[in-house]
Amino acid sequence: MVLLAALLGWLFDGYEIGLFPVVARPALRDVLRATTDGPVGIWMGYITAAFLLGAALGGLVFGWLGDRLGRVRAMALSILTYSLVTGLGYLAQEGWHLAAVRFISALGMGGQWSLGVALVMECWPEKWRPLLAGAMGAAANVGFLVVGLTAKLHPVTQESWRWIMLVAALPALLVFFIIHFVPESERWKAAAKAEPDSQPVREIFSPRFLKTTLLGIAFASVALIGTWGSVQWLPLWADQMAGRANPTAKADTQMMQAVGAILGGFVAPLLGARLGRRLAFFLLCAISLGVCAVLFRTVHEFGNLFLGFAFVVSASTAAFYGWFPLYLPEIFPTRVRATGQGVCYNTGRVFAAVGALTQGQLVSAFGGSYARAGALVTLVYLFGMVLIWFAPETKGKPLPD
Repeated sequence: MVLLAALLGWLFDGYEIGLFPVVARPALRDVLRATTDGPVGIWMGYITAAFLLGAALGGLVFGWLGDRLGRVRAMALSILTYSLVTGLGYLAQEGWHLAAVRFISALGMGGQWSLGVALVMECWPEKWRPLLAGAMGAAANVGFLVVGLTAKLHPVTQESWRWIMLVAALPALLVFFIIHFVPESERWKAAAKAEPDSQPVREIFSPRFLKTTLLGIAFASVALIGTWGSVQWLPLWADQMAGRANPTAKADTQMMQAVGAILGGFVAPLLGARLGRRLAFFLLCAISLGVCAVLFRTVHEFGNLFLGFAFVVSASTAAFYGWFPLYLPEIFPTRVRATGQGVCYNTGRVFAAVGALTQGQLVSAFGGSYARAGALVTLVYLFGMVLIWFAPETKGKPLPD
């Protein structure tokens, strides 16, 4: 029940996250009454930044709730937040309306990540951690795939994009299952009983955990900047290249990205289990840097080559989201695990918000060129290749109590 709830929560989380890259260009051209991609790129940067800042705040708030009130109740609240608020996007009439919807719904999406990971890792035996990390990393990308399939079957155009926002409200039904059938973490119960007055936020920034927390934030920032500052813009770039002649180009791109990301999410934690957590992260950064450089510098039109690269790029850059569920729970004890994971992963989204704003400004400065902007932003993987060697290796160690 725990695993099913976490996988479904992550699947719908991925659906909500993947929704906007498909909807963004037609929705923004509609509400902004824009005839070029200049203002679309700028507003896409603003809205992406709003989403990432909301997710960062949500990771802190819901992570704290998970450590104080329990994983299950906090998870139910997070899912209600991201599903119901996204449905309000149906009523948007201005660019800032979409930004507000994305910010508030992101509060719940940011919380779902840390809560689902903590609950599963605390309830399943140690030997299953790499495989379960891969399953959770892949689950969100199944949500991406569902968005692409939905948009493929029912094209999202400038005249008809609002309906898909209503579909995004359906995950609220999952809350009834979680409340009635999902058991609470026994590890959390024991930790809460042993230390009822713990202060998880203060503890993760104490001298004991400060280096660990800062490194976790740095690793998340590298991965999230690469994704949100560049790779998430591939559907917009595809839509720009294909034009009105191919309204499903963005859906095709999203589906190829999702399939690649599902593969990457499974492979990364298995790689971490075999080679060690640090070497796996280094290799993911190196591969992501290389494939992004080739895509953004050599592909100039929408077609099979572009779609092939969308698959490969997403497999490498989304692989981090299978690595994080494996590594982050291993560097924090139970009493602060949800908070520590939430702060690390979602504070990375704050820096990713800067990357998204930078990408939006670069797209505008480069005359609407998503490729030139993406080539610059994805250099961030160089930092990850260096920083990982300052982190502890946790391969073969038990989950800390």
